[in-house]
Amino acid sequence: MNKKSRKSPKTTSDLDFFLPCLQIGKLLTSTLDLNEILSLIMNKISLIAEADNWSLLLLDEKQQELRFEVVVGIDKKLVQDIRIPLGRGIAGEVAKSGNPIYIDDAEDDPRIFREVDHRTGFITRSIICIPLQTHGQILGVIEMVNLANPGAFIEKKLPLLAILADYAAIAIENSQYTAKIQSLSITDEYTGLYNARYMHQILPELLKHSQKKGKPLSLAFVDIDNFKSVVDTHGHLAGSRVLKEIGQVINRCLTKEDIVTKYGGDEFVIIMPGRDKRQAGKLAETILANIRDINYLNEEKNPVQITASFGLATYPGDANSVKDLLLKADAAMYDIKRSTKNAVGGVNEPDEMNGN
Repeated sequence: MNKKSRKSPKTTSDLDFFLPCLQIGKLLTSTLDLNEILSLIMNKISLIAEADNWSLLLLDEKQQELRFEVVVGIDKKLVQDIRIPLGRGIAGEVAKSGNPIYIDDAEDDPRIFREVDHRTGFITRSIICIPLQTHGQILGVIEMVNLANPGAFIEKKLPLLAILADYAAIAIENSQYTAKIQSLSITDEYTGLYNARYMHQILPELLKHSQKKGKPLSLAFVDIDNFKSVVDTHGHLAGSRVLKEIGQVINRCLTKEDIVTKYGGDEFVIIMPGRDKRQAGKLAETILANIRDINYLNEEKNPVQITASFGLATYPGDANSVKDLLLKADAAMYDIKRSTKNAVGGVNEPDEMNGN
């Protein structure tokens, strides 16, 4: 009887501990959406821990620094631009070493990263930080500040937080991997620009939106003049670098509404939502001037100068469908290629929306 009495509370305690872990694992592995994953983590940590604030920071692998993704207890706007290098502060040290850190008296600890306190007026008295890691790779950290009862938390709930961090790391890794695969499927590997697949996905949506709102939409085909001679002289790798540099030049001329895609070979397509023929022609001339004004392959003995042939088409004056818009712009570009090159074609076509 006594044995049963002692065993029953132990079994119940085990269930009370492991059931939330199973629920967390199921939730976190049921979605690949990073925002949803982070929201789930936020809700679960808020339930298991009473602290003045806590944060989830993700590692920017390229920059080797942490950024705040989830912040509870302080205004995220105050810290969203803060970056913490690996090895700096408690979060940076945990992200670098992969080992958790608990500090019960942070007031005079030189390792504390004080920028957050300075920005928010917050006072860090104690801190616990654990890594988010999977397969030996650090993805970020979870940081809890000023726990209400740190001794009890470490004894009873820290194991649950560690399990949560493991599940969270797996879910975040899966989400990031999926996002990377999706990005590769719509991105040109040489220039880093969107590719033709993305253009064919987004253009029907943009045209439908323009039709619904009664706004123009312009499109430009861009073909690099005499590009074969660049490749013949400098090689294919150098040719790819030139295309990447040209893509960067085009991008610098665009607003956030405009989209440039690498279409194929040495061609680009620029989508200009909301721009009529006159506005699109003006932008195309600006881009062409910028392309001409730059020397490419400056590291080579003989840098390259580039010109390009543009062909414009605009909805609704030139076409009312994606197919016709592309055909019209392509034809205008080839008219320029066969004549002068180094110019913008299709600019003198009638623009019905403006009555020209």
